[in-house]
Amino acid sequence: MGLNVSGLVALVVFYLLTLATGIWASRKTKKEKSQKPSEVAIVGDRNMNFCIALFTATATGVGGAYINGTAELVYLPSRGLVWVQAPVGLALSLLVGGLFFVKPMRTRNYVTLMDPIQESYRNVMASLLFIPPLIADVFWFAAILASLGATMEVILDIQVILYTFLGGLYSVAYTDVIQLVFITISLWMCIPFALMNSATQSISFTAAHDLFQAPWIGKVEMQYFGRWIDDFLYLVLGGIPWQSYFQRVLSVSSLREARLMSYLAGLGCFAMAVPSVLIGAVAASTDWNQTRYGLPSPSDRGDAALILPLVLHYLCPHFSKMELSPWSQRFITSALFSFLFSQATEKGVLWVMRASMVMFGAAAAGLAFYSHSIFDLWFLGGELVYALLFPQLCCALFVPGTNTYGSAAGFFLGFLLRLLAGEPSLKIPPVIHYPGCSLVGGTYIQLFPFKMVTMLVSLFTILSVSYLAASMFKSGTFLGVAPSLLEALHFRCLFDTELELFLDSKALLLFSKAF
Repeated sequence: MGLNVSGLVALVVFYLLTLATGIWASRKTKKEKSQKPSEVAIVGDRNMNFCIALFTATATGVGGAYINGTAELVYLPSRGLVWVQAPVGLALSLLVGGLFFVKPMRTRNYVTLMDPIQESYRNVMASLLFIPPLIADVFWFAAILASLGATMEVILDIQVILYTFLGGLYSVAYTDVIQLVFITISLWMCIPFALMNSATQSISFTAAHDLFQAPWIGKVEMQYFGRWIDDFLYLVLGGIPWQSYFQRVLSVSSLREARLMSYLAGLGCFAMAVPSVLIGAVAASTDWNQTRYGLPSPSDRGDAALILPLVLHYLCPHFSKMELSPWSQRFITSALFSFLFSQATEKGVLWVMRASMVMFGAAAAGLAFYSHSIFDLWFLGGELVYALLFPQLCCALFVPGTNTYGSAAGFFLGFLLRLLAGEPSLKIPPVIHYPGCSLVGGTYIQLFPFKMVTMLVSLFTILSVSYLAASMFKSGTFLGVAPSLLEALHFRCLFDTELELFLDSKALLLFSKAF
C-alpha cells in the first residue's frame, strides 16, 4: 500500500508537539502544591486559568467524532443538515448546565459527577450508577478512535492508532489547546480549496436541488418527527451528566467563571460545527467521478463515515489534516473510575487512574473496529447516561427526599426499558415495539420518542418509590412484614443505613424487638 509522506510528516510533527506539551503540563501538575494530589489531577486544584479551561471545555465536546459525525450526517442522502442536531443541542445543554447544575456542584465542593450520587444513595447504588457513564465513555472513546483511524486510513493509507500515556487535567487542558487550534486552522484552510474544486458544484444550488444526490439540507418527514424530537431532547439534557463537563466547570476558581465558561463553550461547540457542515455540503455537491476516488460514490461504497478525510484528501492540497486525539476522554474515564477507590491513599487513587486509562483504552479500541458508523458510536454513547444517570443526578441535587430504594427502582426499570427497546447499531432487536416501530432494511427502527419516555419513567419511579418507602418506614407499615424479610432487609441488605434514616426511635425499638 502507498504512503502519503507529507501527511505522515504533518501528523508526526503534530503528535510530537502535542506529546511535548502534555509532558510539560504533567510536570507543571507535579509542581502544584496541594494536600490532595488527586484533586490537582482531576480538577486542577480549582485554580485553572480561565482561557485554558475554556479551550479544554470546548475541545471536550468538539472531538473527532463530533467533527466527522457532523460532516457524515450532512453528506448522507437519507439525513442532511436538518438532522445535524448536535451543535444546537450541545450549546443548549451547556446553557442549561451553567444555569442550574454548576452552582450546587461547586457550592458542595464535589470533585466528580458521582460524588452527589454517592452522598445521597450510598456506595452500592453509586457503584451501579457508575456503569452508565463508564459504558458511555468507552463508546465515546471508541468513536474518537474510529474517527482517528478513519483519518489515518485515508491520509496515510495505513491503519494506525496512536496511544499516549499522560495524566492529570493540566496535561489534558494544554494538549486540548494545541489540538483545537490546529484543527480549526487546518479545516478552515482546506475549505476554500474544497469549495472551488472543479469537481464541486455550488453548495447553494445543491442545497435545494437534486444533482449528484438528494439536497444536502435534508428534511424531516412526519413519521420521523417523534424521533427527531427525541434525539434533540437527548442531546440537550443528556449532555449534562458527564464527568468531562463537570471536571471543567469545577476546575476554575469561581462560580461566575464556571458559568461563563459553560456558556462560551456552548458557543464554541456550535461554531466548530460550521466547517464540518460545509465539508459535508461539499461532499454532497461533488462529482466523485472527476476525482481520483472515482465511482461509486462514498455513500454507495459505505464510506460515509470517512467523508471528512475523503474531502480533505481528494479535494484539497496536502495541508496538515489533523484530528483530535482520544487522550482527553481516556483521562476523564479514569478520573470518574477513581471515585470507586476514594478511600484509598492519594498515591493509590492516581495509580488507579493510570491503570484504568490503559484498560478502558483497550476496550474502546476493540469496539471501534466493531461499528461501521462514527455517528452511531458517538450518539449511542450517551443514551444510557441520559436515560439512567440524568434523573438520578437531578434527584440527588434538587430533591432531598429521594433515597436508595427509589434510586435502585429507577435504575433497574430504566435499564430494562432501554434494553427492551433494542439497538440497531449493536444488532440488538427490540422486544418492546413502541408506536411507529418500523422494519427498515431488515432492522427495526423505533420512531417513537422512547428515550424521553424511558428517562421520565426512571425519574417518576425514583420519586414515587422514594416517597412510598419513606412513608412506609415512618408509619411502621413494614413492621407487619415477616421477620425473615425484615432480617434480610436490615442485616443482610447493603442499604441498611437507609433504614436508620427513616425509622423513628419508636419504630426502631419495635423493629429491634421483632427479633
